[in-house]
Amino acid sequence: MFGKKKKKDDAAPEDGEAAPAPEGADGEGAPAKKKMSGKKLVLFIILPAILVLGAGGGAAFLLLGKGGGEAEQHADANAGHGKAKGKGGHGETAPGEPVPGPNGTMITYGEDVTFVALPEMLVNIVGPEGRPAFLKLKLTLEAPDEAAVTALTEHVPRVSDQFNGFLREMRTDDLAGSAGAYRLRLELLRRVNLVIAPAQINAVLIEEMLVQ
Repeated sequence: MFGKKKKKDDAAPEDGEAAPAPEGADGEGAPAKKKMSGKKLVLFIILPAILVLGAGGGAAFLLLGKGGGEAEQHADANAGHGKAKGKGGHGETAPGEPVPGPNGTMITYGEDVTFVALPEMLVNIVGPEGRPAFLKLKLTLEAPDEAAVTALTEHVPRVSDQFNGFLREMRTDDLAGSAGAYRLRLELLRRVNLVIAPAQINAVLIEEMLVQ
């Protein structure tokens, strides 16, 4: 009986050793399930995050692209505005387009010279047989550089005074023909250069001359 009992006792460990096998199987299966759950959890967290980041990056790209376009347009507008100014603050536009200047002048910037149109002049002169007459003049002065333009536009009142004093002494006969117009231009050029010296004007252009 003791022998049988001993065998039974000896067999018990065998049963005990065989019994843990399912537990071991379950134990191995449980971590597998945990690993699968962990992968799924990672996927559920990472995939939405990637989608959100991708959408955010796309939106940021669109916003930056739009902002860059607006910045370029603004820069182009500012560049154009800068070109419209210049030339010592008098304002520069396309060559040949007159812009208002100081003291009623109109300034036209060219490639090499600048033209300054003076306000229209109406002066009393001596007509035939000493009768009064009127001289209407529209003059444009040719300036070689910005210094001459500045000096001229700043001294327009003095230039006009010099011109008026000279023209009042003239007679209608003095203005007759091309020779009379030539002498008039020379005298006006000499007087304007005296006023704005050391700056100098290249020429006096007579846009309109009318004697009544």
